[in-house]
Amino acid sequence: EDDPRNPATIADNVGDNVGDVAGMGSDLFGSFGEATCAALVIAAQSHDLVSAGWDTLIFPLYISSVGILVCIATSFVATDFRPVRSEASIEEVLKTQLTLSTVGMTVAMFPVCAMFMPQEFYLGPKSFASACVEGVNTSKCVTMGPMSAFCCIAAGLWGGLIIGFVTEYYTSHSYSPVREVARSTETGAATNIIYGLALGYKSTIIPVGILAGIVFVAFSLMDMYGVALAALGMLGTLSTCLAIDVYGPICDNAGGIAEMAELPEAVREKTDALDAAGNTTAAIGKGFAIGSAALVSLALTAAFVTRTEVLENGVNLLNPTVFAFLLIGSMLPYWFSAMTMKSVGIAAMEMVKEVKRQFDTIPGLLEGTPGHAPPDHARCIKISTDASLREMVPPAILVMTAPILTGMFFGVEAVVGLLAGGMASGVQLAISASNTGGAWDNAKKYVEKGGLYIDMPKRDEVTGEIMRDEFGSPILVSVRQRKGSECHKAAVVGDTVGDPLKDTSGPALNILMKLMAIISLVFADFFMSINNGQGYFNIPRRVF
Repeated sequence: EDDPRNPATIADNVGDNVGDVAGMGSDLFGSFGEATCAALVIAAQSHDLVSAGWDTLIFPLYISSVGILVCIATSFVATDFRPVRSEASIEEVLKTQLTLSTVGMTVAMFPVCAMFMPQEFYLGPKSFASACVEGVNTSKCVTMGPMSAFCCIAAGLWGGLIIGFVTEYYTSHSYSPVREVARSTETGAATNIIYGLALGYKSTIIPVGILAGIVFVAFSLMDMYGVALAALGMLGTLSTCLAIDVYGPICDNAGGIAEMAELPEAVREKTDALDAAGNTTAAIGKGFAIGSAALVSLALTAAFVTRTEVLENGVNLLNPTVFAFLLIGSMLPYWFSAMTMKSVGIAAMEMVKEVKRQFDTIPGLLEGTPGHAPPDHARCIKISTDASLREMVPPAILVMTAPILTGMFFGVEAVVGLLAGGMASGVQLAISASNTGGAWDNAKKYVEKGGLYIDMPKRDEVTGEIMRDEFGSPILVSVRQRKGSECHKAAVVGDTVGDPLKDTSGPALNILMKLMAIISLVFADFFMSINNGQGYFNIPRRVF
């Protein structure tokens, strides 16, 4: 893929930058902004939080600010106090950064919560005294404000860290899941695909359980305001998380440049070791992004429910309209993923045809004849750029029009069902797609570095015949698999299938979950203006 004769090599390097740097950065930035918006919208509906003063109202912004300072401080650990000194310590140093940022953020947030959060408040238009002391004791009545806020933020912080480490376990070739995927290449590409898909599905269990626990704890303590704070807590170490995420494509491109420049093999071995760690850190970043997107989507949905006063008592799942759109919302991530994956396939086909055309029309390019004309890299970059912009339109239309049409014709309760279904389905599909692709990628790198040994029949050096023992059984020898072997070819197939999963469909589902929710919140007043929130079809509210 990094051969200097390949016209698509530079396009690959550019793609790493726009995908894993610009794309993931804008995704996480959007999560931060939307989580802050959700927390501010919910806080603005609280009489007590507004009365407590400006500092209390903008408390979500203090979480972001403290997080930046903590991450700046911990960055000196990797650069000055505990730098990378060997290949084995690459992942360890990066994980230490993330852990220290989480610990520092946890310590720093305790006094901040104590300073700016009131002891008692009601998350609604009434005061605490009138809403809670009279016996209406719900999750909206917060009696230990500073400690409750701290627990919500800490739940998000440590939940995000655990999700990141679970993602690393399922995508790093240092652990058994990816090595199992690599060993499955012994019997071909099909079993490699099967093992990779199974790994992705299995990898959703712990992250989804953690997200469920975070939501339960946060909602129990501070209602949906707590969920928004938990989302901001998970994103509190964003600066460190994004730094180690961007580290991946930098090392990947460095390896590509080393091969294109035909530098010594020892250089490529070093960049491969850095790149393997980079794939894992990129997967950790995607895990953070997906987990935070789920919490942000839920917080925005809560802000939507808060904004549409007709839903102040919650949404009944047994309402036929809600249940119907819950199913429709669960389907949307699959429709969206199908569109994005097919878009990648279309662009890849155009790219392959262009590469073949250049091999056929530029004399000596494929053979590597000295003095041949250089490949047209710009043409391949243009194909990818044009395809990405063109193919972006249909999925974007789907995501933006689904909640608007639902709210217009079926009402606000249908919108809540749509958002809940999209989030519940999307987070699991995103985690499995991202981890499957990451596992296939690192399984290929595990084979390339010579980590895979396969038992093969020993052959006579002269005749080439299989040697057998006294019982007639073939004598087996352990053979190391490297580039060019049949196992490597099977691993390359898995990596090729996994790229659109981990780099396109998986991360893009974050946008689906968040964008549908933020659009619903923006159009909430418009939906309420249509038959008091029941839509043009004016469907009556009833339960099964």
